[in-house]
Amino acid sequence: MNIETTAAIAATGARTLRAAALPAQLRIGTDTRAMTPGATFLALRGERFEGHAFVAAAFANGAAACIVDDPAAVPADCPALVVDDTLAAYLALAGVARAGLRGPVIAISGSAGKTTTKAYLVALLAAAGVAVSATPENENNEIGVSKFLLGLEADDARLAVVEMGARKYRDLDVLVRAARPDVSVLTNIGEAHLEIMGSRERLAETKWGLFRGGARAVLNLGDETSRWLAPTLPAAPVWFGIGAETPPAGHAALVVRDARTLVVFGAATAAAGGALVGELAIDARVPGDHNRRNLAAALAAAFAAGYPAERFAASIGALQQPKRRYETILLDGGKRLIFDAYNASMTGTLATLDAFAHEAAGRRIAVLGSMAELGADAALMHRRVGAAAADASEIILAGGDFAADIVRGATDAGAAASRILTYAENAAAVAWLRANARPGDAILLKGSRKYKMEEIADGLLAPRAP
Repeated sequence: MNIETTAAIAATGARTLRAAALPAQLRIGTDTRAMTPGATFLALRGERFEGHAFVAAAFANGAAACIVDDPAAVPADCPALVVDDTLAAYLALAGVARAGLRGPVIAISGSAGKTTTKAYLVALLAAAGVAVSATPENENNEIGVSKFLLGLEADDARLAVVEMGARKYRDLDVLVRAARPDVSVLTNIGEAHLEIMGSRERLAETKWGLFRGGARAVLNLGDETSRWLAPTLPAAPVWFGIGAETPPAGHAALVVRDARTLVVFGAATAAAGGALVGELAIDARVPGDHNRRNLAAALAAAFAAGYPAERFAASIGALQQPKRRYETILLDGGKRLIFDAYNASMTGTLATLDAFAHEAAGRRIAVLGSMAELGADAALMHRRVGAAAADASEIILAGGDFAADIVRGATDAGAAASRILTYAENAAAVAWLRANARPGDAILLKGSRKYKMEEIADGLLAPRAP
């Protein structure tokens, strides 16, 4: 999207260098390798990159202007906007872009399930003929959200779905200010990044920032913190749930009762639970209760945006899992790999193991890398995961920094020592699986990104040496 230069200056509080040479409009880019002639290069900083080092290269590649917070990086005679902080400026410019959209915005955040909920929602909307755009993959931080909004065109009428992640205290506030969602979905408040947040209270406060811009809230019936905080919202939320869950009195909800039934509750009642509007026949073949809950969240988000559930019922059976999120991959010899290792919190891992326990297989082998950023209770959480793995699988391979705690949890739950192994390197796990997995086995990979579980998947998928 092109941003009027005057609007960009006003939004960012920038001062100008060689103002007469500035273009009337700015099209923002942050990668010199993808610069198009006439674009404006915004120099970002990060742990592994320094955009100010590439300002000259941006002009050499055809940039018409740049945005920097270090004026010394600007070549002589080149026009620039100088701001206090380029990341904050990027978000401010994204907010200008958001103001130019005609379509509604749905934000999705939570400790687990946000990417799958986004994928379900986008697929259902598209199948129903609703024009939709969405943040790609896991680009859910300040840079990813800004890039997405600035990549849209002015007057875009598509529904935009924006995934928002939070790694530190009050992270969501700046994303919400930029994207100004009309509907915000909170999948859950778990324990992801608890070590960085500092406490469960600070984590909950951060997640609740999703609604500080006034968006209509979509909340999880199974999340205790959301139920506790819901009365603080200015308007009644739309709830989502599974099984026999029902909403608070007078509230709307969409509940995936089982794999074949969607129950829709309306808000106009004083009785216990919302008024039953109707039941829809569906084909929810998504794996596990946690993904049925993600499906309910997607349907509730669409409902809150004004789309009736009936519009999507026929498309549910065609949903597919996003990559690395309980993705099933067939291996040679009749074995199956269940790859759910994009990331791992305790809540998400327990939900995955519950789904894995219901997999029909000769043996279920759970390969568990450790979880990360869980704070002082990390060892206890890993023991809980070990106990759940003992119930869900016949064999456990434990790795990562907390492998011993996984083993202790499994042993305390009654798993025989012969069922539990540890591995120090991913290559060792690959070697054991190649030597010992049998036809008909199901192999689960679950762990935080820190442990690079994809190396195990790649090792199992690689051709065997002749």
